[in-house]
Amino acid sequence: MRSVPTWTLVSSGCAPVFLIMGWLLAATLQGHPYDPAAQTISVLAAPGNSGSWVMTAAFVALGCCHLLTAWGLRPAATAGRMALAAGGVSALAVAVFPAPSSGGSLSHGSVAAVGFAVLAAWPVLAARAGAAVPWALRPFPSLGATAVMAAGATWFLIELHLHGAAGVAERAVTTLQSVWPFVVVVSCLRGSLRDGCPG
Repeated sequence: MRSVPTWTLVSSGCAPVFLIMGWLLAATLQGHPYDPAAQTISVLAAPGNSGSWVMTAAFVALGCCHLLTAWGLRPAATAGRMALAAGGVSALAVAVFPAPSSGGSLSHGSVAAVGFAVLAAWPVLAARAGAAVPWALRPFPSLGATAVMAAGATWFLIELHLHGAAGVAERAVTTLQSVWPFVVVVSCLRGSLRDGCPG
């Protein structure tokens, strides 16, 4: 089993920090009209909003983190690494194609949908079989992570359609999607340390 460079701990660990701090700071700058329970994160990056530069920077940082983690996560199956990298590219694309301040956007909606899909799929695509495989890359945990992320994305779509708590649902699923790479990296590094210990 190939080892994971320790810098992936930084790239994967910073991903949820950049995302969460980004939406918290951007919402603070946006002020009272913004409703984090009902409105999406993308609204914060809409041109003309007070915190748009913060949320845009957070999307860029998130995308770079996913790309770096995908590059360094060598024990994962290639398809999963490619899907995680695609999630990083999607985050960068969300920054390039922001949501409008009002109404919808086909380009933004498309890249966001692709991002949700590939980040939900990457855990199961990254799975490998074998006794030496780190816990978070084994088939059952990977399938469980993908199932929970897919359920979260479905919940978000339902809330968006019903004009309900779309902001809550989106924050829940994007937090999970940004944290899972860190869980996988920690699992891989723990496995490397255990294998390196004298028995």
